[in-house]
Amino acid sequence: MPFALLMLALQVLPQNPQSAQSDTLALTLPAAVQRALRVGDESRAAAAQVDVADAQVIIARASGLPQLRLNGTQSHVMQSARASAVGSIFNQPNTYTANATLTQPIFQGGRILAGARAARYVRTAARLEESETSAQVSLDVQRAYIDALFARNLADIQDTSLALASARLRQVQEFLKAGRASRYDLLRAGVERANIEPTAIQARSDVELALIELKRLINLPFDQPIRLTTSIDTSSVLAWVDRLLTDAAPVNRSAVRSAELVSQARHAGVRVAKADLFPTISFSGQIGAQAFPLNGFPRSRGRFEVVPCPADSPDDRVCTAQNGGWFGDKSFGFQIGFPLFDGFRAKGAIDLASAQARLADLQLAQTKELVASEGAAARAELDRARAAFAARGQNAGEALEAFRLAELRHARGLATQLEVADAQLALTIAKTNEARSVYDLYLAAAAYARALGRPPQDFDISGRAVGSPSLLPPGDAR
Repeated sequence: MPFALLMLALQVLPQNPQSAQSDTLALTLPAAVQRALRVGDESRAAAAQVDVADAQVIIARASGLPQLRLNGTQSHVMQSARASAVGSIFNQPNTYTANATLTQPIFQGGRILAGARAARYVRTAARLEESETSAQVSLDVQRAYIDALFARNLADIQDTSLALASARLRQVQEFLKAGRASRYDLLRAGVERANIEPTAIQARSDVELALIELKRLINLPFDQPIRLTTSIDTSSVLAWVDRLLTDAAPVNRSAVRSAELVSQARHAGVRVAKADLFPTISFSGQIGAQAFPLNGFPRSRGRFEVVPCPADSPDDRVCTAQNGGWFGDKSFGFQIGFPLFDGFRAKGAIDLASAQARLADLQLAQTKELVASEGAAARAELDRARAAFAARGQNAGEALEAFRLAELRHARGLATQLEVADAQLALTIAKTNEARSVYDLYLAAAAYARALGRPPQDFDISGRAVGSPSLLPPGDAR
């Protein structure tokens, strides 16, 4: 076998010799995560929930603040029965009113304070849920990115296997012509290549599917070609795993704190519902003016002016009339309300709020159990991935040693070329399993860090995991 073909088989993630297209997006794992957090639907929905909670806090606070309204009205009476029946003094065809009304609730049975407190709890819970969603989105993007890397790796391995099978088939054909191989050897080589070809085609399809899932998570157009540039190196992953396994800090999950705040908000809601059983006290004040002009818009202060009296009036009578200007109008008062019977509306509201509080308490308990079970499951998966990595790494070493022995036996005439090719294929499979173990170990560590509420793996600017030189070189993905 040519030496270049051997190197191709030993590489875990071969470089794509084709040059990247000018419009290909070079995408690192941190960049993919940041894009998902910035424009992903899940992250944007969580941010929208925070905006909703902020608005609820403003609305809750507004119910306890003074309310000032400025009102103005204008009315024109076409015909007045009072003026016709009693006297012309009531004949005021135009009325203009302008006033400012101030209202201030003084006591609402504790509804205002409890409502504002519940709204603050909900807002803080929404922000914690946003961080929880961001952590889950980060994990999902990491998993999709790693799956795309491995799919590309596996596709290259399958292409290498197909190339090896094709080379063996050509070799057997030459041996058959020289009389050094039988018809059975030729059929066996042909069947082997035919069996590998569908697997190679499926592997290429899996690459496209993995990239589609990654593009979906980061809201990237499906026809946008991308090149995955992040490298995962073994030493940094192992160091990260060691840090996680020795981390004795308590679990810090935003989901638990969010559930606690939601429970507190629901209990504050019970206090809001009970406020309907208490009396209410409020203050209101109004200052304004009214004008009653016969025509036109009033432009002066209102006053009474002396006007000529009717001809048959007594000599000592003084007749006056308003000039159609603005007359002052001021008033204030306190309002006290006592609830006597509301058709059991308050009782229904209290029962509903109490049921919601009990449900929030149960959801809090379920969240704590779920977080604990996620941590235990993630720890078990991390232990399994760690053990599998150690076993597969030993298997790769043994496969490499077997290949070297087969090559040595062939050089001495003790083995056939087919045995060397089989040893090469076995080494390729072992290297594939070793790469899969590295990916599994990284994803298990990421899931465990997520379960503990810890940050993900650190990467440098180029997208390479912090640690030793990369074991798994990046590949192109289109």
